[in-house]
Amino acid sequence: MRGPLGPVIGRYPSSDGSTQMGGIIRHNRKCRDVAFLVFFIAFWVAMVVNSSFGFNQGNPLRLTFGLDYKGNVCGDKHANPGLRELELRYWLNPNQVYQSGLKDSQFNLANARSICLLDCPTPSDDLLSWVCDYPEGEIRLSMDDWIDRNYDYFEFLTPEMRNTSLQLQGPCYPVIFPSVNVYWSCQFIARASNMSLRHWQQMGGVKINEDIVIDKSIHRSINARSSVLKRYMADIGKSWPVLIVCGGLLPLFLSVIWLLLIRHFVAAMPWITVALFNVLIISVTMFYYLKAGWIGNDAISPIIGEHDPYTHVYGRELNHIRAVAVLMTSIMVVSILASLAIVSRILMATSVLKVAAKVIGEVQALIIFPVIPYAILAVFYMFWLSATLHLFSSGQVIQNNCNSNCCSYNLALKKVNCDQCCGYSIHYTPHIAVAVFFHLFGCYWATQFIIACSATVIAGSVASYYWGRGETSPEVPLLPVFSSMKRLIRYSLGSIALGSLVVSFVESIRFILESVRRKLKVVTSTPDGFFGKATFHSSQFLLRCIEWTLKSVNRNAYIMIAITGKSFCRASAIATELIFSNILRIGRVNVIGDVILSLGKLCVSLSSALFAFLMLDSHKYRSAHNKISSPLLPVLVCWGLGYVVASLFFAVVEMSIDTIILSFCQDSEEHQGTAQYAPPLLIETLNDQNEMQRLTQGPN
Repeated sequence: MRGPLGPVIGRYPSSDGSTQMGGIIRHNRKCRDVAFLVFFIAFWVAMVVNSSFGFNQGNPLRLTFGLDYKGNVCGDKHANPGLRELELRYWLNPNQVYQSGLKDSQFNLANARSICLLDCPTPSDDLLSWVCDYPEGEIRLSMDDWIDRNYDYFEFLTPEMRNTSLQLQGPCYPVIFPSVNVYWSCQFIARASNMSLRHWQQMGGVKINEDIVIDKSIHRSINARSSVLKRYMADIGKSWPVLIVCGGLLPLFLSVIWLLLIRHFVAAMPWITVALFNVLIISVTMFYYLKAGWIGNDAISPIIGEHDPYTHVYGRELNHIRAVAVLMTSIMVVSILASLAIVSRILMATSVLKVAAKVIGEVQALIIFPVIPYAILAVFYMFWLSATLHLFSSGQVIQNNCNSNCCSYNLALKKVNCDQCCGYSIHYTPHIAVAVFFHLFGCYWATQFIIACSATVIAGSVASYYWGRGETSPEVPLLPVFSSMKRLIRYSLGSIALGSLVVSFVESIRFILESVRRKLKVVTSTPDGFFGKATFHSSQFLLRCIEWTLKSVNRNAYIMIAITGKSFCRASAIATELIFSNILRIGRVNVIGDVILSLGKLCVSLSSALFAFLMLDSHKYRSAHNKISSPLLPVLVCWGLGYVVASLFFAVVEMSIDTIILSFCQDSEEHQGTAQYAPPLLIETLNDQNEMQRLTQGPN
């Protein structure tokens, strides 16, 4: 049995009515769970080492642009030759593209000869256009001159070079098929120019294959899953101003406004929150419909820049947008129905929120405090996102090991070379995947750790207010927020590290199991039979319940850590015992209040997502160099960042309510059902003692 907490966290009234000073939340503490704090520090050292690997080996340009036949990344000014502004990958030999698209062919598109250009070439209306290799050897042209001549120096070729060019062995290649810029690669359109093809045949060129295979081969390469994933990560890098505004500054502003409104207009805020939530979720869903092309003509297009209106190219990104639009429709319907169901309970939520509003009014530093963890998270996320881009783009550029008999003219050697015709690819080793997973886990753990620290500081501040009867006395710190921060840093960081690690570990296990299910195609196709379906849905529900329970237990454990200074496990046991012994009190008061707070967080995050859509819909992100492949991932990241920022600020209200209720239950339990330390503000908010008992104990 646990002993009473009053002697160490409050003051018992003596028999003569005087007060015995016992030290409010300042009893003899000591450092707890030190081993986990050491583990957390060691983990961060490993995170820095892991990130340094990404910065050394990665090149974010690889996420957007392809490789040429020399292994250079298009657009890399440090390449040989320098390819600054030459960002488009173009396959010179159309027959190699055709061969790579055949089902039984051993030739891959990665081995087809490609160079980097400024724009995609198109066939001439009256003459045969040429695209020649990078100038070197006997071709005395600078790269700038080569670009100014539209990559054509056919007139300077020797008879031998002209003959090899007619054999599609270079150094010059005919432009027979029109092409369009699709995600920085020149997508061939399988309709050869009749005039260019006639000129080619008149000059004695070899047969050029005309088939839809030419179109499909490049399209299949551009829409491979790995290519789409790289483009999504590149979208994050390109849209960093959107992430700063919509993922950082906007949720900060909205969260502070919400706290101020809950402080001064507490009665109206639950109604405003529910109404605003419904408006925002409908608006975000409609934006997904717009980008999916189901409303209006604003669907995302894989084609960059101007293109033929009769050319239609679809990317995998459009299918992803449409899938999310369908998912958002389902979420919207469920959310609206759920919000309507709680309307009748909003009055109870208002009474609960009044408690937190009064506490915030007295301990006003609580409104400003979340700016500190917000600033820490902002710096961390900027470092983490930069390291993520470099990790995803890390790997070695090595020449493929192919057995294809492909030949090309080498200007430096002055002859046709058939020995080194294989192209280059980025080789990703298994340890890179491990490094990326480690990096993702580190982000989640660090986020949970910072949020937990913030919650513990708030709980300590509110507990000081409660157990001090809300009075200004030597026992109540002048600045309870900073006193709570001092106690956290000095004694309880190890306990916070353990609590955040438990949540992160369970989340990682759930993520791994979900990934395994996708691999086994269990998610998309539910097992047949009653037993299979029951097992599938039960496991899903069980994982969700475990995750929710752990987060709930952790939150209450952080409160007891702030109050008692116990270790994480001991604080969890105390909190769990207290909750189970007062389940009706806590459940009746807390549930609706938590729902309103959750809707408030979603309002802030949905606003971030909505403004992210609006910013990404501008001309800057729809054309030219900064065009993003899809608004999907940047919007989801802004949504997630907005929710994290809102969680930091809304924890002020959330933890205030939970701390007051737990303290009240503990106080009542120690004093035969009559709370001795409940501050006048608590009684004033709920009218009188009987009202408090009615709300916390429920009807008899």
